[in-house]
Amino acid sequence: MTTLGLGAAVGAGLRRALERDNKVIVMGEDVGALGGVFRVTDTLQKDFGSGRVIDTPLAESGIIGTAFGLALRGYRPVCEIQFDGFVYPGFDQIVSQVAKIHYRTGGAVRAPLTIRIPYGGGIGAVEHHSESPETYFAHTAGLRVVSPSNPADAFHMIQQAIASDDPVVFFEPKRRYWDKADVDIDAAPTLGLHTARIVRPGTDVTVVTYGGTVATALSAAGIAADEGHSLEVVDLRSLSPIDFDTIEESVRRTGRLVIAHEAPTFLGLGAEIAARISERCFYQLEAPVLRVGGFDIPYPPAKLELHHLPDADRLLGAVDRSLAA
Repeated sequence: MTTLGLGAAVGAGLRRALERDNKVIVMGEDVGALGGVFRVTDTLQKDFGSGRVIDTPLAESGIIGTAFGLALRGYRPVCEIQFDGFVYPGFDQIVSQVAKIHYRTGGAVRAPLTIRIPYGGGIGAVEHHSESPETYFAHTAGLRVVSPSNPADAFHMIQQAIASDDPVVFFEPKRRYWDKADVDIDAAPTLGLHTARIVRPGTDVTVVTYGGTVATALSAAGIAADEGHSLEVVDLRSLSPIDFDTIEESVRRTGRLVIAHEAPTFLGLGAEIAARISERCFYQLEAPVLRVGGFDIPYPPAKLELHHLPDADRLLGAVDRSLAA
């Protein structure tokens, strides 16, 4: 076992992918000599050279466009978008070109391209550095969208994403970069890239979440246990496609569902989950499906972000409302 933070685990996964396949290329702003602003790619350029770990200009559209061309020529590029709010200049390339190439060519051309995006709040950053844009990409047909919540998943999922023949948008919860855990770097992954995991079994309420909010849900579940309530916490891991079967099986047992994420609840990922589970589990639900998320506002200044992000108290408030229904 190796003790790694989530960010270091992503870096270890990138290293393993670079070692295994010389067609893997890492590229982005400051990923080389600096090792990335979060040091995720630290020492990779020193060990693999500037031809495989490439410092790019500050031009997200150019990064994605170049990587897309490389993917069409048989490479497996991994792009780092330095912060979530910087992805928008490359958005057109992603949704208009990368996501559509498989369908436009009837499956004859694939784009094995991974786009890493540190996302979410909780680090006290300035504007455009703490956004949760995952729903934009999950809504786009042709993209796979995933988000690890812990170091072990980060290590394995980045390698699975790189190995995919389809484009993958890989969202990394930056406020969990320094959360450490033991990782067996020699073991095979225990789950497929798009399979959800029950991280805490329970009997009273199902709590579905992903990314940085998984730790919040586990904290809430611990508090609820002290109060006599048993919460089952489901880590989605994959945001597109979503493993609805795992969610459905859990809700059929508990009869209640609360969904939590940092992004605003309006038209967020939780809305789609709520609709699907209401359709699939209508007769098993004992209460309305509830959502807890960020407010429908631009991300606030750093000194206000803890009021904006869902915390254990807000999540437990939803649990109480569900149990009282």
